Amino acid sequence: MSLRQRLAQLAGRLQEPQRVARFQRLCGVEAPREAEAAEAPLAGDLRRRGLRPPPGERGQCPAKADGGAGAPNGVRNGLAAERGPRRAGALRRNSLTGEEGELARVSNWPLYYLFCLGTELGNELFYIVFFPFWIWNLDPLVGRRLVIIWVLVMYLGQCTKDIVRWPRPASPPVVKLEVFYNSEYSMPSTHAMSGTAIPIAMVLLTYGRWQYPLLYGLILIPCWCSLVCLSRIYMGMHSILDIIAGFLYTILILAVFYPLVDMIDHFNQTHRYAPLIIIGLHLALGIFSFTLDTWSTSRGDTAEILGSGAGVACGSHVTYNMGLLLEPSLDTLPLARPPLTVTLVGKAILRVFIGMVFVLIVRDIMKKITIPLACRIFKIPCDDIRKARQHMEVELPYRYITYGMVGFSITFLIPYIFSFIGIS
Repeated sequence: MSLRQRLAQLAGRLQEPQRVARFQRLCGVEAPREAEAAEAPLAGDLRRRGLRPPPGERGQCPAKADGGAGAPNGVRNGLAAERGPRRAGALRRNSLTGEEGELARVSNWPLYYLFCLGTELGNELFYIVFFPFWIWNLDPLVGRRLVIIWVLVMYLGQCTKDIVRWPRPASPPVVKLEVFYNSEYSMPSTHAMSGTAIPIAMVLLTYGRWQYPLLYGLILIPCWCSLVCLSRIYMGMHSILDIIAGFLYTILILAVFYPLVDMIDHFNQTHRYAPLIIIGLHLALGIFSFTLDTWSTSRGDTAEILGSGAGVACGSHVTYNMGLLLEPSLDTLPLARPPLTVTLVGKAILRVFIGMVFVLIVRDIMKKITIPLACRIFKIPCDDIRKARQHMEVELPYRYITYGMVGFSITFLIPYIFSFIGIS
């Protein structure tokens, strides 16, 4: 057997859904049908003895005598509820398709919550807090360049999914604890790509610029990366091959594009026509990605990523040219961590609170404006927002404009407010 055949055989084994299901069972996740089948012999043996199986053994919570005031299935209410099945994926309900995670018996709750945290490290809620925190409180330069790397990695990953078009792991045997991204293709895992790119880029961008032991970064990278990658297998969303491909693909992208990040950031800030070029380029990339395949959440996410990147870049251009951005001189590097004081922490908390309120307001206002406006312009019925957003004419401008304004606010409008009220 040739090397090529061996690699193809290995790839086929790594893509098998049975391996995903085996990892889930190892971590304490089972479909209710599997758990009931395992309990059936015990229940039959008890009946033959004239005994009744306890409610917890049947995986149900007993109803109380007051008309059902007891906890329903999946709600913690003593031992019976702990052992019973729970819709563990309900937290990741797909708001566009209405899908919900499968009923699943989870026996290891610490692992469940740990992997929920891991998968959230690749979702919108994390990004909309993480990048602004860097820009407002830690280091604007590092924050901007993290966004540039994130946009590159995520865009290439999302487009590659729509070109390769490999399906998600089959269920059964896999238990789908999360279905928010179930309408997307599987290869490569963009969660794995983001979970690899962000910690590596953080270390590359900060080591030498800030004073800290390199060992901290070398510990952070594998911990962050492995948590995100394993969480996607645990949730039943990716095969092992998807994860490995996402990791290796990210390393390749970083090797090619990381040396260009400084030049891109400098261009965004200083070039006279940078805003026009940024908006046009990101919009063209969005239109191209929308032609790759039929509707899925992937298209909206791609437009959201590109819009955010364009907004952050345009905001940094305006901030730089208005003189609001003060970068430390090169002779002061590496920077030392300032001492933690009540004033420093208080201002940081205040910036996060004011900034996030402003971001959420901007996002909500733009969403309410762009969707009806796009529907009216392109004559698309707006009665059902879910169906309306499945049209490219609605989804692309809604996501691109809304998150473009969010990005612009993060790097210009909100820092300007901070400067005006004296908490910058």
